[in-house]
Amino acid sequence: MRFLLSLFLPLLPLEALRPCWSESGKFVVMDQGQVRAISAPAQADGVTLGMRQAGVAAMSPDATALDRDITREADALHALALAMMRFTPEVALQPDFGMLLDVGASLRLFGGHRALCRLVRDSANQLGFTVCLGAAPTAGGAWMLARAPCGRRPPRRRCVRSDTLARLLDRLGIRSLAAAWPHLDWLRGIGATDLAALRRLPRAGLLRRTGAQLLQELDRAYGELPEMQRWIAVAPQFSGYAETFDRIEHAEALMCGATALILQMTGWLTVQQLAVAAFALDLEHERGRAAVVPTTLEIRLGEPTWKEPHLLRLLKERLAKVELTSPVIALRLRALDLQAMLPPTDQLFPEPGGSPEDFTRLLEVLSARLGAENVLMPAQASDHRPEACNSWVPATSQAARGAADPEPLARPSLLLPKPVRLLVRDNRPFYTSALRLIKGPERIEAGWWNDQTVARDYYIAQGADATCYWIYLERTHEAQWYLHGLYG
Repeated sequence: MRFLLSLFLPLLPLEALRPCWSESGKFVVMDQGQVRAISAPAQADGVTLGMRQAGVAAMSPDATALDRDITREADALHALALAMMRFTPEVALQPDFGMLLDVGASLRLFGGHRALCRLVRDSANQLGFTVCLGAAPTAGGAWMLARAPCGRRPPRRRCVRSDTLARLLDRLGIRSLAAAWPHLDWLRGIGATDLAALRRLPRAGLLRRTGAQLLQELDRAYGELPEMQRWIAVAPQFSGYAETFDRIEHAEALMCGATALILQMTGWLTVQQLAVAAFALDLEHERGRAAVVPTTLEIRLGEPTWKEPHLLRLLKERLAKVELTSPVIALRLRALDLQAMLPPTDQLFPEPGGSPEDFTRLLEVLSARLGAENVLMPAQASDHRPEACNSWVPATSQAARGAADPEPLARPSLLLPKPVRLLVRDNRPFYTSALRLIKGPERIEAGWWNDQTVARDYYIAQGADATCYWIYLERTHEAQWYLHGLYG
């Protein structure tokens, strides 16, 4: 059984999909001189569909009238489709600004259809959409339940069983079936006012009078005919773009638009089975003669991820530190470093102090808040010389992610900043007492590429009190012993 979510969306251009960038949130969309779509605050003032411009001005003087833009509507729906791919890769656009999600394989992952519907609704709201959700075992059934009109009793819009779906569809009026619209007067005249009555009519006579399309649409909604969908294909590269509703002068106010772009990127990552290790948010300023170079915020992660809560937290921390020198008119999000998605494995006995992933997330948040240059961790350099093989690098850099040494050497815990020359007594190195060599040598010859050649034989030596030292024999000029490290 396929379980599908159908989103019935209001007809709004891209500007009206950013209510969090507006003070009142009152919008109306005008098409050929009439109101085609209304935001909730404007509807509360009494604005209705089909109203003229003068009526809108009388009912809601502070409402913003926007002309319908088909291109931006398509871009907005594509952005929403990308965000919905966090839940399933099978997303299809439907007529009259609807969207279909086949989430049958995702129900268990997201905790059931109720939890999944809640997540879908929250994600759509974050992108500025007001959705009407319908869920059913068939696409046509979910679509009709989503568009069912609200009467005195709110209609039930979600079901998981085919017999329940049939009962719910039987209650709907024939107007819910798009193929029945050209024949509404005739059908009502013979008493077929709902889908249950329509199904009771003789099929041969109904086919002769209305055509095959009505019966096919009806049978698909009830699951008696197979359904075919054209799923949306994603681009091989991700680059999200959004214009702000107004000239934004405070960086923290950009979080709403940035959230929409992050949701799109996480949907794209999920479909591509990729995780992002670094991304950049470009804050675009004035264009034309007074053009200003975009401000770029680059964020690197200690561990790649594809989950939006952590990405949003890092971006919020980074935006809180930005001081804009010029107003922002658009945002562009780019994925810089992509890696294969590796889901974390559960542990039989979880660590009491948190998992390594939790520690990595903490480092990433601190780096975003304090600056990458202020959160450092040791990392190995490509050099065999002890004084040059270790360095401090940003905790979220690529060098830090590869800092682990699969075969650590027996090196001391304390390395002296400058080797100490040792005395030699009876042909043995001496440091508070004669030293006995217990392990070695480890020969190191390096530095010839920058005229700092070293040729040393390192040993672990032990004194009379059992203290261990890390010493080496210099072999470049004259044989000489040096103390270079101490063991704890």
